[in-house]
Amino acid sequence: MSRSIKKEMMKNDPSCASTPEDIMKWEIAKELGVYDKVLSGGWKCLSAKESGRIGGILNSRKKKLMNSSGSSDS
Repeated sequence: MSRSIKKEMMKNDPSCASTPEDIMKWEIAKELGVYDKVLSGGWKCLSAKESGRIGGILNSRKKKLMNSSGSSDS
């Protein structure tokens, strides 16, 4: 199996999520009901609307985390 195919397969496997951002992305996919779609066809099978929705929610949650961790320093 070539490296690129192996790497692509790992991207589509939630157990291989290596960063907190990747983990959140999989969680959001579950919440939106596209988890099975991503498992079967990969992230590339999502529509632009679905991808954008995941990205928007991810960005919003990251901002919330940054604000909540920053406000506890006071």
